[in-house]
Amino acid sequence: MLIVPENLIAGLVTPDDAFAAIEACFAAMARGEAYNFPVIREALGEGRQYGFKSGLDRAGGVMGVKAGGYFPGNAAKGMINHQSSVFLFDPETGRPTAMVGGNLLTALRTAAASAISIDRLAHKDAKVLGMVGAGHQAGFQLRAAANVRDFDKVIAWNYHPDMLPKLGEVAAELGLPFEAVPLERMVEADVIVTITSSPAASLLSAHVSPGTHLACMGTDTIGKQEVEPALLARARVFTDEVAQSVTIGEAQHSVAAGLILAENITPIGAVIAGLAEGRQSDDQITLFDGTGVGLQDLAVASAAVRIAEERGVAISTEV
Repeated sequence: MLIVPENLIAGLVTPDDAFAAIEACFAAMARGEAYNFPVIREALGEGRQYGFKSGLDRAGGVMGVKAGGYFPGNAAKGMINHQSSVFLFDPETGRPTAMVGGNLLTALRTAAASAISIDRLAHKDAKVLGMVGAGHQAGFQLRAAANVRDFDKVIAWNYHPDMLPKLGEVAAELGLPFEAVPLERMVEADVIVTITSSPAASLLSAHVSPGTHLACMGTDTIGKQEVEPALLARARVFTDEVAQSVTIGEAQHSVAAGLILAENITPIGAVIAGLAEGRQSDDQITLFDGTGVGLQDLAVASAAVRIAEERGVAISTEV
């Protein structure tokens, strides 16, 4: 078995590597070549979540599981709130093949999924990027979005405004003007990324203009809610996996209220694979509900192992 520890990931997997791996993963899902197993998730109290996401990608020859969760008290201990590890197995024999640090990979695969949705669904001439949320993941989201569109400006809102300057530093690194704004100013954005752990809607339908693309990428669990359900009713909704979207994702509230139907949600992989249309008109609102499926974690972990082997830095051990 090979081990690729967390401290090696940053030097191995680039955002472009993650983008390619996740795009291939989504397409394989749409073609029926890959599928996720049921998610196991437990609330541990005080906002802590722990669980397992797993799946099988026959096209990529990958089977495995990510174990981990969200621990909001970690920041005070000098650690990031999301903690995880990925375990890969030979799909033919069940033999364990790799253990991979999953913290940075989770951030990279989440940002890649958002960027893929922007690349496939947002207007080609989108100029204003709106960010709702300014936590650890927000910087990855901002960089990934800027990699697929030439934005002129970033506007941002966060429940705790004191966190916004750090996100502004990321925008400055990218050469983008940055402005902290009230949520009402999100109507100026061509693309909006929400990346929060909110249990109640922050972004309302009135905050979004026709033609906007939204990527809702925040923590997914039963009860989570980043945007008003009425917004999904205005939008053409896409997701990574419909089953997760309607149970633990942003669509759960809209479906429960009868505002949208699960069968009208389009997997983004179907767009990538040429099996479904993307944006249908200039004034259509498109919304990607990124729930974070286990196959994404397996895809980027597999890429990490491959690159580590090529560079001779993977640690080999007997199990």
